[in-house]
Amino acid sequence: MQAFVYRSGRKPDTYLYLREKDAFAAVPESVRAPLGPLELALELTLTPQRKLARADAAVVIANLERLGYHLQAPPTVLDPLVAGGVGDG
Repeated sequence: MQAFVYRSGRKPDTYLYLREKDAFAAVPESVRAPLGPLELALELTLTPQRKLARADAAVVIANLERLGYHLQAPPTVLDPLVAGGVGDG
């Protein structure tokens, strides 16, 4: 399956995968708006076996087939010093 990957201009390390190039109409406005301007970063062929840096290719393919898009957000890092850990209280 062909996929088009767009980099968010507003949210670092956030990418929007589309099944069709520039098919932003497939993405709900509530998902699309916070991303800001989008820049085409990559075009690739996905297979379930393909290794992706931060996503499971099979999940991306399933979302592209079902929804027409897949949103990849940066991983959440839980730092106890930032997230209400030691010293709060």
